[in-house]
Amino acid sequence: MAPKPRVLGIVLAGGEGKRLWPLTADRAKPAVPFGGNFRLVDFVLSNLVNAGYLRICVLTQYKSHSLDRHITTTWRMSQMLGNYVTPVPAQQRLGPRWYTGSADAILQSLNLVYDDDPEYLVVFGADHVYRMDPSQMVADHIASGAEATVAGIRVPRHEATAFGVIDTDESGHRITRFLEKPADPPAVQDDPNVSYASMGNYVFTTKALIEALKQDAGDENSIHDMGANIIPMFVERGTANVYDFDRNQVPGSEERDKGYWRDVGTLDAYHDAHMDLVSVHPIFNLYNQQWPILSVPPTLPPAKFVENGMALDSMVGPGTIISGATVRRSVLSENVRVSIGASVEGSVIMPGVRIGRNAVVRNAILDKNVVVPDGATVGINLESDRAAYTVTASGITVIGKGVTVAR
Repeated sequence: MAPKPRVLGIVLAGGEGKRLWPLTADRAKPAVPFGGNFRLVDFVLSNLVNAGYLRICVLTQYKSHSLDRHITTTWRMSQMLGNYVTPVPAQQRLGPRWYTGSADAILQSLNLVYDDDPEYLVVFGADHVYRMDPSQMVADHIASGAEATVAGIRVPRHEATAFGVIDTDESGHRITRFLEKPADPPAVQDDPNVSYASMGNYVFTTKALIEALKQDAGDENSIHDMGANIIPMFVERGTANVYDFDRNQVPGSEERDKGYWRDVGTLDAYHDAHMDLVSVHPIFNLYNQQWPILSVPPTLPPAKFVENGMALDSMVGPGTIISGATVRRSVLSENVRVSIGASVEGSVIMPGVRIGRNAVVRNAILDKNVVVPDGATVGINLESDRAAYTVTASGITVIGKGVTVAR
């Protein structure tokens, strides 16, 4: 039996997430809560750990305290076996500067690569919602003999203009062009109506990536980005392959959620993904125990419903009390209080929120520790909301961390 290849996981988690403001006003995008119990970074880490990759470096930068704390308190691996998930802030190892791009982040962290001495590097982004078995992509990379492999997801060709798009040769494997948001996206070889969009997930042969990073560092015209600079380098050399995400088989997945991948980088996309979770037949199944999304929930008692309080078509986190109130089509995180006569509908409620008596919250996202006083409303008068808070194009009212809503 051949020995398992030595693989180091590198998660790029320095994203600012401007389009998710105000949820990213006080935290990096990968630290944004999702699905009641999780942070966005938990999805990529769960995929790597479920695949057996137990040595992972998470490269952080922007407002990283919340993310660093979550990783260090939640993702504790077996140190006796040499396993770890560790946050790595920008250390200015190559001079007095922060990371100037995703490629530069890895270049400045090469000491971790040298210490671990892996044969292959799995370099994944930290802010998408999906399930994937990365070991299948690594196996494909090794079998192909490529130096770089890019995960591609099939999207309708008319939608591919919003993505980095992969074009291949006639084999459908070797990448010939890597195009950023092209006006006329090239189709995949076997379907003229579909294009390959880059998922921002890569596998590299370690030696080849180190050489490419050093070459890129000397290019004054480079923005030192993995997608914009490093991958095109391998494409030019003819040593970059695409891995079709549609081929990935995740244990416990069903036809409905096979190939699910969502960029929740806008407030509307973030809200829509949560509304899918509370639908009767969600596309993304959080309850797949064969490939679980891992985290450590807080040590709180179970949710409680008193005085005819109820939650319909909703998810409710531990420590939450719904007292004589009605919650519909909503995701409530832990330690939330919803008081008598209140109504919550179509909303995402984060930890520590307090919703007072007879208050109404509709089609909203409330960040941690928001207070909605007795009788106050959110999402009812959008003009009034827009004057004080963020209201998205689709009419979702978003209130930032720790805000007390005006009566």
